[in-house]
This record gives sequence, C-alpha cells and structure tokens, in this order.
Amino acid sequence: MKNGFEKAKMVEFPRNVIAGHDVLPQIKDICNNIHCGKAGTIVTGEQTNKAAGEAVKGYLDSYDIDTCITGNATIDNIAAVKKQVTEYGSSFILAVGGGSKIDIAKVASFELNIPFITIPTSAAHDGIASNRASIKSDSGSKSIPAASPMGVIADTGIIFDAPYRTLASGCADVLSNFSSLNDWKLAYNLRDEEFSRSAYSFAMFAAESMMDAADYIKPNLEESVWLAIKPIIVSGISMCIARSSRPTSGSEHMISHTIDKMFPNRALHGEQCGVASILTMYLQKGDWEELKHALIKIGAPTTAKELNLEEDEFLDAVVNAHKLRSDRYTILGDKGISRDTAEDICIRTGVF
Repeated sequence: MKNGFEKAKMVEFPRNVIAGHDVLPQIKDICNNIHCGKAGTIVTGEQTNKAAGEAVKGYLDSYDIDTCITGNATIDNIAAVKKQVTEYGSSFILAVGGGSKIDIAKVASFELNIPFITIPTSAAHDGIASNRASIKSDSGSKSIPAASPMGVIADTGIIFDAPYRTLASGCADVLSNFSSLNDWKLAYNLRDEEFSRSAYSFAMFAAESMMDAADYIKPNLEESVWLAIKPIIVSGISMCIARSSRPTSGSEHMISHTIDKMFPNRALHGEQCGVASILTMYLQKGDWEELKHALIKIGAPTTAKELNLEEDEFLDAVVNAHKLRSDRYTILGDKGISRDTAEDICIRTGVF
C-alpha cells in the first residue's frame, strides 16, 4: 500500500576526483576505472593543448585519441566539436583547458550521451565539476544544463602555471556563494522555491573553506592552488546536487552576466561576481566587510575600476540585472533597485 510519499531524485557526481601535484599521469587509471572505451577526443585550445593536452595524449598509450582544437563556448563551436567526436567514433571526451573548453565538453557529452573527464589548466570559476555550462551568444552568457564529469584531474602544478589572476577569480566566484545562498533562502522563504539543504550545505562549506584559506592563498605559491581547488570543486558539486546553478548563482551572478552582455570582455567572470557580491551582501544585510577583506587578501578585485568599468557602466549593469532572469528571485526583487540606491551602496562599500 502506498504511504503517499513518492518523491525521488537522482544526483550525478564525479566518480573520481584527484587533486594534487603531478597527478596528470593518473589519467589512464581514471579512464580504465570508468570503462569509457578506447577511443576518445581531447577538447582543448592551442595553448592548453601545449600546457597539458599533449601530455594527456602521451599518457594514454594503447588508447586511440583524437584532438579537437576549439575556441570559446558558443553554439557553433559545440556543434563543430560534436561533429568531430561523432566522425571519429569517440566513446568519451577529455576536456583539457579552462572554463570554455570544459563547458563545450560538458554540453557535447550531455547531448551525445557519452562520458567526459575534466582536466583543468586553470581555475577561474567553479564550473570544473558542475553540471552547468555557460554558453556565449550575441545576447550575453547563458547557463544551461550539461553533463557532470565522470572524473576530475586537477594537477596543481599545471594550474599553478596559469596566471595567478585566474586562480583569484575562481576564489572570488566561490566566495560569492555567500550572496547566492542568501538569495536562495530568500526565494525559499518568500516564493516557496524548491530548496535543497544538501546543496546549500555543500555551497556554504565551499565558501567558508575559501574564507578560512584566504590568508594563505597568494601568488607564486603552488600550495595556494591546493587550498583553493578543493572548495572550487565542492562548489561545483553543489550544483550537481541541486541540478541547477541556484546554490552558486544569485543576484551577484545576474549583475556579472549583465556586465558581460552590456560591456563584454572587461574582466573575468569570478572577478565580476566577487565585486558584485559586495554590493548584494550589503543589500542582504550580510557581512560584506568580511567578504571584501577576503577578496583583498586573495588579490581579487573589489572595485568597479579594477573591473575596467566606469562608475556609470557598473551602475547600468546593477540597475538592469533584475531583468536577466524572471524565473530567479533575488534581493534585487522584480523591479530592481534605483540608480541612486545602487550608487549610494557602491560609495558606502568602496566599490566606487
């Protein structure tokens, strides 16, 4: 007899996560462990292929590996990658690169229904282990459902060789979880939005861990990558649990995506989220000062100027951000905030 409880949920996690110095040679063990077949395609770029792609191919002796050099995460590039993967007959994908290459592989994996493994060469945001992809278009970036990686190999030596700015951006992206989680709780309380305590806990753990490590994350220190990469991966896993970007994307991400739309290529995604979260945390009556202090210690931007934005440009993004997603309720509300209010907060918090 049924008891009236019929709720069920499936969560896809990365099966294998390896992080540390000189772990790249373990790629063959990962491939064997997930039984992905013997034919695969490396999705990478020209520089990231030199940084790690060629080494990955060398470690996979006895495997039949093709290499697909691609660009930014756009619909056209995803289609081209899918075509090459299909024509080569690959049964799995290896994403070797930064955010755009990983996002392309996620979507191709999702749409072709084949597994993929993430091998980041930088850690500029928390999408390394998530099941969401940020796809660029003429109207800006859009987050869409994608596959969760079957494996993650984060070689701290390789990530350390990337510009430190990218690591600081990834740290800022995770620290902005404090803002997104406040927004999620707000939507849950006011709009009865679906809520996952597990996803909330993972995203909060990632943000708190990054906050605790802020004193020790510095340039020219590989240990900084080790301290940062774990919260970055855990933050991505929170999205796998929620099956959406909700635990890690709120009003601060809406501001960042609006900046991308109105003033593209001024700063990195995580950098923009970090600065925006100072403002949104103030609106939420959160501890924006502690957040700002952590960003400063890590070396991430805390002002509009450091994002290469004029004050009026940053205000334009803030006052229009609420229009980005009508389905995602945040502290910005349905009508947004006034320009005068936004300017006042920016001055009070030192964003201006």
